[in-house]
Amino acid sequence: MPTRREPVQFDSLDDATEWLLTRTDGPLHVAGPLGLGKPHRLLNALYQRVEADPSQRLHLYTALSLDPPAAGEGLQARFLGPFLQRHFGDDFPRLAYVRALKRNVLPAHIEVEEFYLQSGALLGSPQAQQRYASLNYTHVARALADRGVNAVLQKVAREPGGTRLSLSCNTDLTFDTLDEIAARGLPRPVLIAEVDPELPWLGGTAAVDPDFFDAVLTPPGPHPKLFGLPREPVTDADYAIGFHASTLVLDGGTLQIGIGALADALCHALALRHTDNPTYRRVLHALGSPRADDPALAPFTDGLYGCTEMINEGFKRLVEVGVVKRRVVDDAEVMSRINAGTATEDDHTIVARDGEFLHGAFYLGSPEFYDWLRDLPDPDRDGIGMKRVSEVNELYGGNETLERLQRRHARFFNTCMMATALGAAVSDALDDGRLVSGVGGQYNFVAMAHALPQAHSVLMLRSTRGAGDKAGSNVLWNYGHTTVPRHLRDVYVTEYGIADVRGRTDEDCIAAMTAITDARFQAALIEAAARAGKLRRDFALPAGTAGNTPARLRSALAPLRREGTLPEYPLGSDFTPVEQRLARALGWLKGRTADRSGRLKTVLRALPGGATNDHEAAERMSLQNPSGPGEIVESRLLALALRETRG
Repeated sequence: MPTRREPVQFDSLDDATEWLLTRTDGPLHVAGPLGLGKPHRLLNALYQRVEADPSQRLHLYTALSLDPPAAGEGLQARFLGPFLQRHFGDDFPRLAYVRALKRNVLPAHIEVEEFYLQSGALLGSPQAQQRYASLNYTHVARALADRGVNAVLQKVAREPGGTRLSLSCNTDLTFDTLDEIAARGLPRPVLIAEVDPELPWLGGTAAVDPDFFDAVLTPPGPHPKLFGLPREPVTDADYAIGFHASTLVLDGGTLQIGIGALADALCHALALRHTDNPTYRRVLHALGSPRADDPALAPFTDGLYGCTEMINEGFKRLVEVGVVKRRVVDDAEVMSRINAGTATEDDHTIVARDGEFLHGAFYLGSPEFYDWLRDLPDPDRDGIGMKRVSEVNELYGGNETLERLQRRHARFFNTCMMATALGAAVSDALDDGRLVSGVGGQYNFVAMAHALPQAHSVLMLRSTRGAGDKAGSNVLWNYGHTTVPRHLRDVYVTEYGIADVRGRTDEDCIAAMTAITDARFQAALIEAAARAGKLRRDFALPAGTAGNTPARLRSALAPLRREGTLPEYPLGSDFTPVEQRLARALGWLKGRTADRSGRLKTVLRALPGGATNDHEAAERMSLQNPSGPGEIVESRLLALALRETRG
């Protein structure tokens, strides 16, 4: 094996860009990690250089190009403008290629191909939609080798007081891609690291020697903040879904979760189950869960092992309260004896010394989450192992025997946008083919759940979308796009319960899915199924399902909301208290003004109401002294929304 030289050191973005261009012949085929590991400043410098030179072609392969939202206009701008400035900072480096894609003005000599899009951000960009690559996460490394990647640019952390570098937030694809390229006998890509002192250090399998890279760029400060995902409020429906889903988790099992309000609700439920079991069961009783008194839903003794594509805010909470604590080791014989209950004292010593309780392929979260990672005590830091996506998201090609032993009683929780009554899931795209996000690792976990004994894939979804006359069901008879096919149906959870449809007949699957559908849409679903000959004409749902309504759910959870058992932001909030009130009010207003008729009715109702007496909210929105017709209308609308959403 040839001796590797010390990497070239740069402190200038322009110098690093120039060096890269001199090291590669012909078109640049650049891979950049998804999400947080993307070196925004270096990519922007490269884009600026290539944009000005049409003779230099650039192909960028990446995913999840994080871009802060625009402030918008009107009341939204008054709310979001100050928040975005505080949360992301004035100097956050927005990706130049994303700005071009959103305007559909990417130059002809620059091509950007992504396999996962920031949710909903590029629906209106034909350039982004046309160059989307529909890939399972575990197939991306193969695709990058197919495309002839000749450069990899990655953000890294530097070891405190040391010389090593850490891939930290993104161990997911870099190692797999290099191995795939080497296996084909292709030249090793040029690797450039951009050191970010804001990025938390994680050692273990995430750490590499400096000569892993060909060049190391350490740009001067000030250093922009890491991209922080604003934590979302959790609704009644979200909580109901999370608590129903939590009943599926077995002590001593394995946990994978996605991201968003449904995952937050699930993690809050699991934490409450462990720390205040009587209150946890009160919530289940309020929801009418048939498992509310099940002895199996006791606090966790063995705890859970986290094996997840993405480590996020929810895992922070579960580690802190002692739910995620079951350690695994890379020794099949030890794991076999641990699982069988025949472990020796030496086995337990090995697990305590070398075991890890949380494995992930990448991480992303709030600023508070990054602070947690930075400040972890060594025993907890040593319990977190950043892995290749091929190790986390599948069983095959690595050490299948070991991974089966580690991943006992696995529960893989993900979200979907819609589901069909026959058990297919719609998670990433609309029926006209436009991508909302991407497949990512969802199919990987669905397939793995079917391959592991006593494992389940659990897809969570809200039963409806929209409000009032605009409400529609998310459980449909049919849809023009499918992410997970019906033959891999397993478990679905809505706010109205659990549908276990694995291996069931079409008729039984339809009955189970309809039973967790909003009552307003059950009849149409039953009629469509009967018309297709999939359901008997005399079919009738159990009487209790007629109570599948938002009003009943709201009434059932209201006391738990008032007492603080179900907080609006269970994992913490990036909003101040006044911003939380405003976010609630503006959400209500958005739902009431979604169409022209609704806007007119709401304005006419707001005008006579006068200004708000919530002076703190008015000041935060710069509406304490409205002047001119536009500001007066905004002030009255805000006052109405605050009154309607007052707790």
